[in-house]
Amino acid sequence: MKFIGGNRANRFKRRELLKRIAQTSALIFLGPSQIAWGAKLMAVRIWPAEDYTRVTLESDQVLKVNHQLLTNPHRLVVDVEGLELNNTIKELVAKVNSNDPYIAQVRVGQFQPKVVRLVFDLKESIQPQLFTLDPVGSYQNRLVFDLYPTVANDPLMELVRQSAKKEAALDADDPIGAIAKRESQKAETIKPNQSDSKPDSKATKPSHRRLLTIAIDPGHGGEDPGAIGKRGSREKDIVLAISRRLKQKIEAEPDMRSYLTRDGDYFVPLHVRVNKARRVQADLFVSIHADAFVKPHARGASVFALSQQGATSTAARWLANKENSADLIGGLNIKTQDKQVAQLLLDMSTTAQIKDSLKLGDAVLKQIGGFAKLHKPQVEQASFAVLKAPDVPSILIETAFISNPEEEARLNDHEYQEQIAQAILRGIRSYFAKNPPVAKSRQI
Repeated sequence: MKFIGGNRANRFKRRELLKRIAQTSALIFLGPSQIAWGAKLMAVRIWPAEDYTRVTLESDQVLKVNHQLLTNPHRLVVDVEGLELNNTIKELVAKVNSNDPYIAQVRVGQFQPKVVRLVFDLKESIQPQLFTLDPVGSYQNRLVFDLYPTVANDPLMELVRQSAKKEAALDADDPIGAIAKRESQKAETIKPNQSDSKPDSKATKPSHRRLLTIAIDPGHGGEDPGAIGKRGSREKDIVLAISRRLKQKIEAEPDMRSYLTRDGDYFVPLHVRVNKARRVQADLFVSIHADAFVKPHARGASVFALSQQGATSTAARWLANKENSADLIGGLNIKTQDKQVAQLLLDMSTTAQIKDSLKLGDAVLKQIGGFAKLHKPQVEQASFAVLKAPDVPSILIETAFISNPEEEARLNDHEYQEQIAQAILRGIRSYFAKNPPVAKSRQI
């Protein structure tokens, strides 16, 4: 019996061996994509911001998802196909910050074989946008969830709230202007059938001091790191630090207030930056960057304005193309982009705006040139998408070359950051001294 049993065991082993050989032979003739059991998750990231929170899943294959919104309490349920629960996807749980405006917590689990379920417990009602991004730069396929509030934030109202005390102090220092402002506000609320008399011209067009609004735009952010120096410095971090210093200096001015298009590490599409500046009725738009070139010897600061007639140099055209590609790297949801608004900004970029932008750029460039090396001694022009606000003088400042090791170190130096911020403020002051701001509607 033992012998028979032994023969049966041997026959079983031979069958298993032949089966494995057959499987191995089949695998040899199949390509890697044919034997892939599922997608490989490379990384997960969460970028919280006041405007929206972005969640990114990066993988070696395009991921398919289904999602649904639930209430009582608010939840977003996302089923990701082709995934097995692993440590990478579990990292999402720990990546949620307690101060995230929209996500309270994330729960993950294996809902079905090859289907991972993500449950986002939300702090309020949201409008999600889910879309995929093709591989670009150092990124592979990305699945993106943008969680927007149901009621969008109003940047102008927030700016008004923050600058209320400064506005009151300015009115107290200029009582005649304050009275004219109040009369102007009253005149704007009078309907034609309420009075046959025309409002006093002095009341409708008051000539008084007002707060000047400077929109500061730290380039890149979030998924888009910008240029990266040899020492690992990221452009998005450096320009945010400089922008915050500039904001502090502007806030110290009695007749100015500032608005940051981003005040954290998150991505803002180029056309949204422009729209933000217009929504807060900015008097000026200043975009802060740190230049990069393929060769490390390039050095010096530069200032750029918009051009409708081609770039003033090959380098300016190359730089504009590089900066305009930020939307591809940062991750723009093309389906929701307002094409009419984008075209409007393109068509309405006026000669007057460009003329004022060149004056502003020249004033700032002179101040930077007082302590730092300049890449070019004059303001250059190119078709920068972020400079296309039709009614706001706009400049883009490349504070130094992060691709130059010496200048990379300087960009990380707090003293240099202070000097750059101070020079920009002096340039703005010089511009307004020669180009007094016009009166605006007293919405602000």
